[in-house]
Amino acid sequence: MLPRERVIKTLRHEEPDLVPWGEHSIDYVAYEHMLGRRTLVHAKFRETQAQWEDRREELVECYKRDIIDLTEALGFDIITVGGMYPEGSPPRPLEQVDQETYRDGAGNLYRISATTHDLCLFKVVTPPPEPPTVESLQEQIDRIDREGVPRPDETTWDVARYVIEKMKPTHFINMCVGDIGFPCFGRTDDERYTNLALYPELHAKLTELNAKRVIAMVPYYAELGLDSIMPCADYGSSTALLASPKVFAEHMAPWIREYVRAVHDHGMYCIKHCCGCIWEALPYLVEAGYDGYEGIQASAGMDMKRLKEEYGEQLTLWGGIWNEHLILGTPEDVLNDAKYAIRWGAPGGGFIYGASHSLAVGTTRENLLAMKEGREKYGVYPIRIAD
Repeated sequence: MLPRERVIKTLRHEEPDLVPWGEHSIDYVAYEHMLGRRTLVHAKFRETQAQWEDRREELVECYKRDIIDLTEALGFDIITVGGMYPEGSPPRPLEQVDQETYRDGAGNLYRISATTHDLCLFKVVTPPPEPPTVESLQEQIDRIDREGVPRPDETTWDVARYVIEKMKPTHFINMCVGDIGFPCFGRTDDERYTNLALYPELHAKLTELNAKRVIAMVPYYAELGLDSIMPCADYGSSTALLASPKVFAEHMAPWIREYVRAVHDHGMYCIKHCCGCIWEALPYLVEAGYDGYEGIQASAGMDMKRLKEEYGEQLTLWGGIWNEHLILGTPEDVLNDAKYAIRWGAPGGGFIYGASHSLAVGTTRENLLAMKEGREKYGVYPIRIAD
């Protein structure tokens, strides 16, 4: 069975020959572990520097080559693609303060994270933004209603088009895209969620504006020939929703239904990425018609057995291997995750194998190989895993 057929079969809640495998994001360490060479694909600050230096041709060729080579090395069924900055528009470099610290034009400071290897904001000196007015938000909404949103520069999709053309005959192609999140504004998470509580009169208009932006992009994704898109707003912390379920139900859920309907009307599957504990949001995701749910964070209480029992008939469940175990655990921990997730998630179809978030910085080669082994050992249909 071709990888593409395998994924479509499981999305229809039918049993394929083998549980399909894919990841919504893969950091450079997985490429280097498996391919034995240096890469710029999701290479964090190293990739940022390449962008600042406008080494775009090198970046594009690296992405084209390494995405396909890693797919073959690990046996992925799903390939997730994304955009690249347009030709002639490299990001503006920040001012270097010291070996690890950089400053933007407004004076805010960024530092290279020792954990993620990315450039992260750590000191904000600019004043908080003024809250938008209902009138200003309505003006932006009216403009989208009249004109839509600008078509992305064609060179944005150089990598995506290459992968689709080369791999879609055999593989299922997915893209992470914008989503409808909580109606926040501000510079930091603390500021955004404080403003969510302080300005309830803006919730409806902020949500409508965001929703109309992301929905207007759907035809552009469909033109690429994608099989699915993956809206990527997070709704949960490690213990509960990030904000009130009432805000989610009243303002976000109706627009999420419109978003998923637009995706289906354009012939694509719609699979939700969401970290954290989101039990309170799941009924709304099912009602919206999502085909799948990815990013199942077991460490936040999102248990595969319970998910399958309560939502397995409506949602394809995508995940199973704890990120914590891929980074800090042993191969045995990873194999135990595989055994548990496949045992409870895979019977009857409707299950895609993957990490609880991504193949992130810190993932060891031994644990990555154990993840591959776990799928091959336990994921052959019919599923027969004893206690």
